Amino acid sequence: MNDRIKVAIVDDHYIVLDGIEKIIAESGIAVLTGKADTAAVCREMLKAGQPDVLMLDVGLPDANGMDLCPQLKALYPAMNILMLTSYAEYTVISYTLNNGASGYILKNAMPEEIIEGIRTVASGKRFLCEEVDLLMKKQQSNSIVLTRRERELLKLITQGFTSAEIAEKVFLSYETVRGYRKTLHLKLGAHNTAELMRIALDNRLV
Repeated sequence: MNDRIKVAIVDDHYIVLDGIEKIIAESGIAVLTGKADTAAVCREMLKAGQPDVLMLDVGLPDANGMDLCPQLKALYPAMNILMLTSYAEYTVISYTLNNGASGYILKNAMPEEIIEGIRTVASGKRFLCEEVDLLMKKQQSNSIVLTRRERELLKLITQGFTSAEIAEKVFLSYETVRGYRKTLHLKLGAHNTAELMRIALDNRLV
């Protein structure tokens, strides 16, 4: 028992908790050391002792797992966090992986994949379930290529400057700046300025 991977789960769906508990019990390589259905219960649980792997959901009743992940990692840097969620969205996945999570696995993953995820992050490596891995590769293959001038203007847009203000700053005509904005909207697939800013920040284009 002492050489098994200690795992704790944070999820407010009891069917998920029971299912993962059964998978872990039958794995032979891990042992469940704690369960929590809210962020508050999770924090109290971790004060008493940290697992090797914390399986964390994104949607919790009292917190957003995306925000909770970096907070817990800062408090317990030796603990490996494996996101276990239904959210198969690039923004959510990339944010958590860049802010403390060692892995990301969907709740519809096969038991073997869940155990492999636990084993992998416990060893200090990154793990993505097959569906998430394919999604990330597809997103990255559709990389956005911008010119130096387009990046310059995009940065100013994300800082809240209007087209008229940008034109004055970079010594271009108002119509030229409007043309650049239209091109940026097309390249990033944005329908409005707010969406343009979100995509730019999500993809670290500025």
